[in-house]
Amino acid sequence: MERNGGSDTEGDDTPLLHRGHGDKVTRAPACCSSRYGLALLSSLGFFVVYSLRVNLSVAMVDMLNNTRHSSTNHSGSVCPAHANPARPKHNHTASVYDWDSETQGWILGSFFYGYILTQIPGGYLAGRYGPKWLMGFGILGTVVFTLLTPVAADLGASYLIAVRVLEGIGEGVTFPSMYTMWAAWAPPLERSRLLTISYIGAQLGTVVSLPLSGEICFYLDWTYVFYIFGAVGLVWFVFWSFLVFDSPNTHPRISEQERLYITGSLKSELSTSAGHIPWRAIVCSRPLWAIVVAHFSYNWTFYTLLTLLPTYMNDVLGFSIQQNGLLSALPYVGCAVFAVVSGQLADYLRETCLYRTVTVRKCFSVVGMLGPALFLVAVGYTGCNYTLAVTFLTVSSALGGVSASGFNINHLDIAPSYAGILLGITNTFATIPGMVGPVIATALTKQNTIDEWQSVFYIAAAINVFGAAFYALFGRGSVQPWAVHASYSHGD
Repeated sequence: MERNGGSDTEGDDTPLLHRGHGDKVTRAPACCSSRYGLALLSSLGFFVVYSLRVNLSVAMVDMLNNTRHSSTNHSGSVCPAHANPARPKHNHTASVYDWDSETQGWILGSFFYGYILTQIPGGYLAGRYGPKWLMGFGILGTVVFTLLTPVAADLGASYLIAVRVLEGIGEGVTFPSMYTMWAAWAPPLERSRLLTISYIGAQLGTVVSLPLSGEICFYLDWTYVFYIFGAVGLVWFVFWSFLVFDSPNTHPRISEQERLYITGSLKSELSTSAGHIPWRAIVCSRPLWAIVVAHFSYNWTFYTLLTLLPTYMNDVLGFSIQQNGLLSALPYVGCAVFAVVSGQLADYLRETCLYRTVTVRKCFSVVGMLGPALFLVAVGYTGCNYTLAVTFLTVSSALGGVSASGFNINHLDIAPSYAGILLGITNTFATIPGMVGPVIATALTKQNTIDEWQSVFYIAAAINVFGAAFYALFGRGSVQPWAVHASYSHGD
């Protein structure tokens, strides 16, 4: 990787903490700090967000009338079924439904039709009115509709689709809100650490909710999946309301040292015209479109696995509902671990080794996209080798976690003042895979053969490779001139 130095960089390449004594910023301790407290609480928020998003993927397996859909063999699986322990009788009290594969695809993808609507508005509203309450009420709304899911399912598939769309509308503001908040809270040389801690909650939510949903379905019934996770969301909202503040300057309990450290390190990066949004420059920014393409490509693979992995485990590999959730969670355990490690490594390379930001972002993005593509294709050739299939899926998802310190946080590098809006734009495009991916995948796997699933994996891998190449060519790591009047760079 290329280090700082040379004439090919924009502006001042010297990282913030290594400048001259005239503008030196004294680092505030991380232990018990407000910024790391925010990272922890926002991580719990994203834990709730993803728990509510993915629990339907597991519950769906139990919501279907399997006596209708699988008369030929156990659960209709391609591979020999695994031992399925006897289930408690009382867990058959919940309703089951005769939804065909097309209807299932629309139900699983419907969340994203609402999610896409509030991405850009979420970034704009967070910047104008503050991110704290926008994120808080967005998650609270999702919690309320999650609690209504069993009622909607009983009323019919169309009602369930409508409720999932409304859940998506609530969750759509969460990521743009947090990017706006981190623009005011994250010192440049701690961005990778803070943001990976914050967003690791999304992976942990997936890791916990997938196996726990399977256990809940097994010992209770699928309706409790929505009631239990909904209750957790209500508890989180209470803590968020009392402990979080929009910026260091509005936090009543932050130490003066930490407040000065954060505001001093960001003063040269934030726009001096808070009321002006350079929409034309944003839309025409090539570095932004590099993030858009990378985000879209990565999410095609991510959402394909997120929504359909439990189905693959059940219909192809023959795992029971109890085994399904645990095994479906394994890939996200790896992703969570790699995301945290990559955050520490990325900031170490930038701060201590003085590698350029753009170099670090591109390398981590390429590894986090090409690696998953390779192992995802390999999954299609494992046949009924359960161990190898689960291993390759886990490695694929784990390597994807590396991109958490790549394109995923590049918005804050190129335009911290407008990070929420930029995230809204990129996440709008990156939500499309969640809308169409499950529909296309279910259309391609009507017979649930291994050959059909190979096509699904090949498509996802090809899109990932294209996204990695595009970002490697056009990605940037410095604050763009349109994002701040006194342009500043710490390592493009």
